[in-house]
Amino acid sequence: MSKFDLGNKAKDLVKHTFLMTSNKKRYPPKYIPLIQHIQNCSMDILENIHAANSLDERILLQTKAIRDCDKLSTYIELSMNLNRIGSDTACCWQSKIGDVKYMTIRWRDSDEKR
Repeated sequence: MSKFDLGNKAKDLVKHTFLMTSNKKRYPPKYIPLIQHIQNCSMDILENIHAANSLDERILLQTKAIRDCDKLSTYIELSMNLNRIGSDTACCWQSKIGDVKYMTIRWRDSDEKR
């Protein structure tokens, strides 16, 4: 997969994240702090991937994106534990996170070999 594919996967993750967290039945107003963390984390992943395309700090930004994937994954697990989402929803979301994370790891590994 190319960096372009990774960028599209990251955008898809953000879109999915916003669609999921905009559902007030799933995330009522009392969960606004969690919603904000989830949305901001998905945006950070996208921003770090895009920024890594053009900066000398590429490895650092790739690593930040990977770390943010782990953080977002934890938030999704928390959402499931709080009964905000079901296991099928969490599994689908985690799959999208995993796609972005492992594509970014492969990209970073190839850059480190250069």
